Amino acid sequence: MKKQASHRKYNFPDADLYLQCVERLKYAVRDKKLFDQYGYDGERMNGFKATVLKFKGLPDDDELVGDQMIVTDKKYQASEKLKTAIRSIMTRVAIKFSNRTGRYRKFGTAKMGDMTDAQLLFCGRRVIRVARQQIDFLADVGVNENSIKRVADACQGFENALNIQQDKVADRDIAVERRIEVGNKLYDELIVLCNIGKDIWAEKDLTKYEQYTIYESNNDQKIARKIREKKAKNDTGKEGETAL
Repeated sequence: MKKQASHRKYNFPDADLYLQCVERLKYAVRDKKLFDQYGYDGERMNGFKATVLKFKGLPDDDELVGDQMIVTDKKYQASEKLKTAIRSIMTRVAIKFSNRTGRYRKFGTAKMGDMTDAQLLFCGRRVIRVARQQIDFLADVGVNENSIKRVADACQGFENALNIQQDKVADRDIAVERRIEVGNKLYDELIVLCNIGKDIWAEKDLTKYEQYTIYESNNDQKIARKIREKKAKNDTGKEGETAL
């Protein structure tokens, strides 16, 4: 059975998740004695910290995409080299035979510029095979083992570049999946830690309570800050009215 694709449990960037975990761990270490009362001891905090460091060391998608782009460029260069080698053969074939003849068409190089990678690879192999079959007819226009070997070498180089690119695509998929898994594990642990922290300070210290509040965006933080400022202003106003 095919494994279902993983999905992030959080709606903010991985960098924000990392920073939130580091910050909340700092508060939890400060409140360690209180966390011990919930069975959340130093060993669990250290395990959380180790996962945070592991998450930090995972390559992000920009890095993976960059690697993929590099090998894709190399594959493109290899494909152009193969096309050039094939065109060199076909120029000689066209001198010998009309491009409307069966001998020319047998090479199957029509619309080579529109071929997929797989089609181009098969085209290169077909050109090698057909050129060797007709080498006696084409010798006088310069088709020989050297020119055929040039296509063969380019074909092998293109196949290698294509395989490397496909490997990089697979590597990226695996790395993304791994990052999501570790990120979700971090987020679940962050929720547990923050719920404990909020429960500790719910009726004792509003500032420390909010230190364990998870904001999914900077906008959420701005909204929360405005609410606090408005509440503080209203409380100040009420105190003034009482004094009067």
